[in-house]
Amino acid sequence: MMLRLLFLSGLAFRSFVTATLYTDPTELPMREYDFVVVGAGTAGSVIAARLSENPSFSVLVIEAGPSNQNILAAEVPFLGSTLSPNTAVTWNYTTTPQIGLNNRTISYPRGYVLGGSSTINFEIWTRGSVDDYDRFAIVSSDPGWSWPEMFHYMKKSEHLVPPTDNRSVFGEVDPFVHGMKGPVQVSLGGFVGDVDQRVIDTTGDFDSEFPYNIDMNSGYPLGIGWTQNSVSSKGFRSSSATAYLAPAMERDNLDILIQTRVTKLVAVSHADGVPTFGQVEVAQTPTGPRLLFNASKEVILSGGSINTPQLLQLSGVGDSALLASLNITTVLNLGDVGKNLSDHPFLSNHWLVNSTSTFEEVGRNVTLAADLLAQWNATGTGLFSDPGANQIGWMRLPPNSSIFQQYPDPSAGPASAHYELLPANGFVSFVESTPATGFFLSVVTNVASPLSRGSVTLASSDPFDNPLIDPAFLESPFDIFVMVEAIKTAKRFVEAPAWKGYIIEAVGALNSTSDEDLAEYARNSTSTVFHPVGTARMTSYSSQDGVVNPDLLVKGSSGLRIVDASVLPYIPAAHPQACIYAFAERAADLIKAAWS
Repeated sequence: MMLRLLFLSGLAFRSFVTATLYTDPTELPMREYDFVVVGAGTAGSVIAARLSENPSFSVLVIEAGPSNQNILAAEVPFLGSTLSPNTAVTWNYTTTPQIGLNNRTISYPRGYVLGGSSTINFEIWTRGSVDDYDRFAIVSSDPGWSWPEMFHYMKKSEHLVPPTDNRSVFGEVDPFVHGMKGPVQVSLGGFVGDVDQRVIDTTGDFDSEFPYNIDMNSGYPLGIGWTQNSVSSKGFRSSSATAYLAPAMERDNLDILIQTRVTKLVAVSHADGVPTFGQVEVAQTPTGPRLLFNASKEVILSGGSINTPQLLQLSGVGDSALLASLNITTVLNLGDVGKNLSDHPFLSNHWLVNSTSTFEEVGRNVTLAADLLAQWNATGTGLFSDPGANQIGWMRLPPNSSIFQQYPDPSAGPASAHYELLPANGFVSFVESTPATGFFLSVVTNVASPLSRGSVTLASSDPFDNPLIDPAFLESPFDIFVMVEAIKTAKRFVEAPAWKGYIIEAVGALNSTSDEDLAEYARNSTSTVFHPVGTARMTSYSSQDGVVNPDLLVKGSSGLRIVDASVLPYIPAAHPQACIYAFAERAADLIKAAWS
């Protein structure tokens, strides 16, 4: 709470860029562009920036939220957690009651700002495994989505830079698997403490269960290693807004409209039953005027895994029965729109520790927090230059696990994780408030390859109503089994000699040794790490399922393409922002080639 107040207080900050952004759609110089990009989030900003590199293309990008400029917490890496939920820069969604979480509803924020969720996320940079991408290629029947082909785009999107403490990172990262000239700056954490050394020492103490991995972004992520973050060498968050949009803002062929919602995609013609989408309708308030903008080449939908299916359904693209129930005329019957939602269930496990140098020290001391902010403001260094989780681990169930006798393995392959461990030097939770006393270690457990699938559906035909979001967390018995195994692994992790004298005791129900008790604890305490994908999934050209073809054009239509996390047919065993950047980079090349 104290850090949130610090963010809202408007203390000193540095700003990246000042540029003109349109806030009134009537003031735009044109009503027709070659490309209209809906959403300036992680993918949409990449598309807008890359297409506008061609001076013969005119590009309009429309963002519902405000500018990212001059927002302190969007610049300071450590303050990223204060950006959500229930702030002015998030879509403040709530899920439906979750059966797998004992019917709890949970907050489900998405980025409502230039840069989208890349402006509000926790900056962790993981690509996933070779198996994740090779499965994308198999499902789409397009080898261009395979790891060998996508590796170029992974490197194209990133620029590996030194951490803010400028230490030697020899043995902590493999520079040969990284890009050195891309827009997004990627670095290791710049504030290393005692907990970090204990984590690394555990890989030596228990090396068979927790092997050290020098760089999990090599495509082989299993093990424990140093976390890479979308943070610049100067200590700033590096988002799609700062890395892609800001350098492109002065181009004459790119216009950016903010604080404006796209309310409908409009088909301008039909031929042989194929609708051609060439217009978008926008509004700034529920009762305000509607304006139309034309796209002579393509409308590119980059609203993300929640807003993309919502807008498709509002536009008459989706399950015809659902649309009819809301008196929406079906323009294109695609039953998969809004289905196949997949996300990572997030559970923070806590231990009391014998230390006073944890995040609680900062959260309870306004003077210290102000001093750390002043240090960041002056030099870009210190704790506030670090997102806060300096190591990460990816683990698999043993191949002879009993659960595989009942359920298929949902992971992409032997290089992909079933679950994640994320140590943090303090009390981290999206369910509980930090206790007023005590100092803590958290080891987050995430189900990295969930079997559960949920949905996004319209609540009404009003584009200003929030959709119904059901991620189906822990609904599959497979997922609850994995979460319990992950909890037990986290408990073994802190039993390593490296933690002797540091760990005092586990907190609450984590003390139980019963699988049934741990499962109930998980259902009562799990939330999400905010990684929805799959609601407009990609399939092969020949498949009758799915929403987009391998070129990301919407099946059965013309002039409409989707480029965002909704097209991923499976959730990668990773924090997905690096994957989305790479997808968007390839998509930009596909679009350029189509219109060359």
